[in-house]
Amino acid sequence: MLHSKEINRTEFIECGRKNATESFNRRWLLTMSVLAQKFLNFVAKPLAATGNAIEYWLNLVSCNRNLGGLIWNSIRGEMIRPEKASAEYLSFTGSLDKRVELDKTIVECGDRYRYNSLLSIMAAKASYENHAYLQYTVTDLWKMELLGSFDFWNDYQQKHTTQAFILGDKKDDHDLIVVAFRGTETFDADAWSSDVDLSWYEIPGLGKVHGGFMKALGLHKNKGCPPHVNDRPNNQEQPLAYYVIKDILKQALESNNKTKFIVTGHSLGGALAVLFAALLIKHEERELLGMLEGVYTYGQPRVGDKEFGEIMEKKLEKYEVKYYRTVYCNDIVPRLPYDDSTMMFKHFGKCLYFDSFYIGKIVDEEPNKNYFSLLSAIPKLVNAGWEIIRSFVIPYTKGADYSESFLLKMYRLIGLMIAGVPAHGLQDYVNVVRLGSDLYKDYGIMNNTETKVMINE
Repeated sequence: MLHSKEINRTEFIECGRKNATESFNRRWLLTMSVLAQKFLNFVAKPLAATGNAIEYWLNLVSCNRNLGGLIWNSIRGEMIRPEKASAEYLSFTGSLDKRVELDKTIVECGDRYRYNSLLSIMAAKASYENHAYLQYTVTDLWKMELLGSFDFWNDYQQKHTTQAFILGDKKDDHDLIVVAFRGTETFDADAWSSDVDLSWYEIPGLGKVHGGFMKALGLHKNKGCPPHVNDRPNNQEQPLAYYVIKDILKQALESNNKTKFIVTGHSLGGALAVLFAALLIKHEERELLGMLEGVYTYGQPRVGDKEFGEIMEKKLEKYEVKYYRTVYCNDIVPRLPYDDSTMMFKHFGKCLYFDSFYIGKIVDEEPNKNYFSLLSAIPKLVNAGWEIIRSFVIPYTKGADYSESFLLKMYRLIGLMIAGVPAHGLQDYVNVVRLGSDLYKDYGIMNNTETKVMINE
């Protein structure tokens, strides 16, 4: 990989002629990417076992109210043990922020921009949890319909690595469907492998995109990304995310031609949401694109090159699809992979950026776009210190709904070493959407086609 002048003829490397002359720096990055994936594959089982143990302990404490309750119940012989498949069992991500109810101020009457943003962030948050949790939350708490929760196949890793769920929100005037992709779980080596796979995949007519994300979405190992893969053997046992979700949406459209849908996700889930829309554009799914009201991403990494971004901007505007890319403060993930001459990844569209006071603004690019900078190191650490202080005072300034658990307060201490890690958590993204939901409304109206015409006239 590092030295061959005819790398496209090497049997163990898939490489087109265009990429055969990649620079040494690019080949070095790809080599490190492969080694990282090998390492993650090696530690996958012990990492998962560690994660399971930590999650079980957190749920054990929670079931018994707190650590004191656990000790007291153990002494009395009445200790409550959590069931992993139950609606109360939380992932590590869910244990950091246990909010499950929709925002109390959520309304729909004529304000779909605000409504969709508040619903999409909670769906992105819920996507990290098990099926029983989703069933209870969607049907009993949110009074909506769970259309399915899925473990999707990755043809390259040869296992189920991608999770998503779909809910239906039926109203008098229209039906809204929400597709929520799960992000990277802390102890999930397969998801981390998708993240660090920096190979390119070129979508004809759109540009180059992150290979690992495309594989997670449903890239077929032998066929690429054709419009259909119905002839695939064992399709039921090996469902590919893009094709299954697309079929469900088409069935919904046939049942009600007024149905609309939004796609959302946090972290890796945000990247999959963007690429899902990109493949709909690639395959000219005009009816589905006409249903698509918006793509909502939170802490989303970069997914493609400059050409991909420029074409996507034009196509999304053509189909009147709104793209809301939300970034909180020093979150490290939206600054990755690097936007430089070697990696060539770039964001596209406007960014809804929020600082640590949850004050939002619409910008072309989040500040400090590549994160690592000596000039910003001290301000980031100071800000991380402020976030720890804020975790104690926010219930008094914003209300009880914004109180933070002891676990999250401890997790924020990591920010004193790497400021962008706790900033990637869902707690802050739920907060920015709830406190800054008017910005989503302003941005949606600003990008409304009818409004543009009126302004031009």
